[in-house]
Amino acid sequence: MDIIKTLAEEFKLKEEQVKKTVELIDGGDTIPFIARYRKEVTGSLDDAVLRDLNDRLEYLRNIEKRKEEVKSLIEAQGNLTPEIEAAILNAKTITEVDDIYRPFRPKRKTRASVARERGLEDLAKLLMEQRLEYTPSIEESAEVFVSEEKGVPDVSAALSGACDIIAEEVSDNAEYRKALRSQTFDYGVLNVTKAKEEDSVYAQYYEYSEPLKKIPGHRILAINRGEKEEFLKVSVEISSDIVLNYLHNCVVTEPASPAYKYVSAAIVDGYERLIAPSIEREIRNDMFDNASEGAIKVFADNLGHLLMQSPLKGKTVLGFDPGYVNGCKLAVVDKTGKVLDTAVIYPTKPRQRIEEATRVVKGLIRKHHVDVISIGNGTASKESEIFIAGLLKEIPEANCKYIVVNEAGASIYSASKLATEEFPDFDVMQRSAVSIARRLQDPLAELVKIDPKSIGVGQYQHDMKPARLDTALTGVVEDCVNSVGVDVNTASHSLLAYIAGINATSAKNIVKYREENGEFTSRAQIKKVPRIGDKAFEQCAGFLRVPDSKEILDNTGVHPESYDAAKALLEMFGYTVDDVRQGQLRNLRAQVNKSGTGKVAEKLGIGEPTLIDIIGELEKPGRDVRDSLPPPILRDDILDLEDLKPDMVLTGTVRNVIDFGAFVDIGVHQDGLVHISQICDKYIKHPSEVLSVGDIVKVKVLSVDVKKKRISLSMKL
Repeated sequence: MDIIKTLAEEFKLKEEQVKKTVELIDGGDTIPFIARYRKEVTGSLDDAVLRDLNDRLEYLRNIEKRKEEVKSLIEAQGNLTPEIEAAILNAKTITEVDDIYRPFRPKRKTRASVARERGLEDLAKLLMEQRLEYTPSIEESAEVFVSEEKGVPDVSAALSGACDIIAEEVSDNAEYRKALRSQTFDYGVLNVTKAKEEDSVYAQYYEYSEPLKKIPGHRILAINRGEKEEFLKVSVEISSDIVLNYLHNCVVTEPASPAYKYVSAAIVDGYERLIAPSIEREIRNDMFDNASEGAIKVFADNLGHLLMQSPLKGKTVLGFDPGYVNGCKLAVVDKTGKVLDTAVIYPTKPRQRIEEATRVVKGLIRKHHVDVISIGNGTASKESEIFIAGLLKEIPEANCKYIVVNEAGASIYSASKLATEEFPDFDVMQRSAVSIARRLQDPLAELVKIDPKSIGVGQYQHDMKPARLDTALTGVVEDCVNSVGVDVNTASHSLLAYIAGINATSAKNIVKYREENGEFTSRAQIKKVPRIGDKAFEQCAGFLRVPDSKEILDNTGVHPESYDAAKALLEMFGYTVDDVRQGQLRNLRAQVNKSGTGKVAEKLGIGEPTLIDIIGELEKPGRDVRDSLPPPILRDDILDLEDLKPDMVLTGTVRNVIDFGAFVDIGVHQDGLVHISQICDKYIKHPSEVLSVGDIVKVKVLSVDVKKKRISLSMKL
């Protein structure tokens, strides 16, 4: 297999483009670095495409590796023929390669292997000749194989053993298996019934069937989970006429032969006993893998949008971690995220010291000039919101708002080693309050401290293959962190570890160097950190910012390798470094366009994509790509589930996007569901075509079930 050619065809790219991209990957360049600083080489492929290409490259290389293994194993047996070698070479999947190897694979004891040990292989060959006439007859010929000593007591046992051999040979035929697998998927049906006489969340699948090729991924995952939890029984069914007719047409050469009844019986046995169960497992595994990949992509997309939500900059925030018995923990953080104050109050049952709680919160708001109160959406959140909303009405002069934030993962972070190192003197709930405040100020910097699987924006993530899920989600976090860039003088080691070229050890070394030697004054100084060699510096430098550096380019996304080109560009059009610092490059882009982007790039010795990126960075040094996104919705009053009425139009925030719709937070502590059919008037295959986590949307209430706490919403206003 020509891997480069295959990748080019699958991704609809030029072979040379793929070849050069693969060379970069093999050379140790990271995906964020390639996506941002090697656009001329890749044709400006973005990080998502590069990761997909890298995954596919790895899979195709694994196929080639498996082909070589199988070829060597068959050759060692002395069974490798030009036909088998060609079949291995042309196989497109690992399953196809394994099908070819199946007849040669050392087998555990089977009915066919026992029959071979009893000397019945020649009888099987005699049957497969399928002559029009047998003289002597088949039954008379079978008498020769009768042997009490070998465990073949009579003619019937001999013929039965010969049929077992035929059944296994039919089952081991790679061509038959490939065709039957395809037919089963195209014409098969997944049947689901209940396994227990009790109600469950899987009740809708108790009497359920659907064609295999039509089942959406989220349904496959739900059914698999129900089966795993022993609430459901699942089977694949296909008309026997389809599969057995195919096998008979392939195997039977003479229907009028006396051997037909034996060969036919062997075909039926081989299919029902050997082929069907195996193919069912393979198809269901493939369906699960495909559904998992789909779910992982949805999870990754949601995570990316969640991490890239607009930060609430320049605000002092009071983090509010609700609770009952142990009270509500508070933490005030300043505009930079530094903890200023902490407290514990009891505005909820069973203690309900409301007057004292009111006094404490008002005192914190006035003392620290709190702009926003960030309330976690966990236990006692509703009561806490009611308390805060009422309190804020009493001090309108404070101009303080509140917001309920998703606290998923906060408790995991607060009990982690990282949180203990960061706040050794705080208890677990105090750390949660800090996290709840900070994730409003800078979602990305705070959420990278939490295992992405615990953030709660996926579907069926606990059913995924952990290693594959980790790889995908880690890639998303890396892409987000690198697209924003980090201040090398303030970033935590957990944030730095996601920067291209920096691992956990070198991230801690950067922080240690900073603590021992003071703030970094230039990008070049990063080379002095242990474990940051030339290659690591090349990969990470463009993503690290040094705001107070004398070199203004150190606070931009311009890579050090392009500093000379950037300065030459400024000089070419009569600008200075001070103009960049003061934001006086309003006309640079227009001037370059007028002169011809290609000509300017050629003069500077760089590619057009790099030139365009440099212009963007010079125009807005130190910019944050998230600033253009809609800010979070702040509230000053409360809305109850009981307050909702059909046809009410509200503003909400998309919290999760899944295969069949999206959940939207409209401020009533219960996210409403916008079904895919209610998202827009045009047909869409998936909600992610229209919606992303963090989007601010207008929704209309369709119905409310207070008892079940279900809200149905529509975006068709």
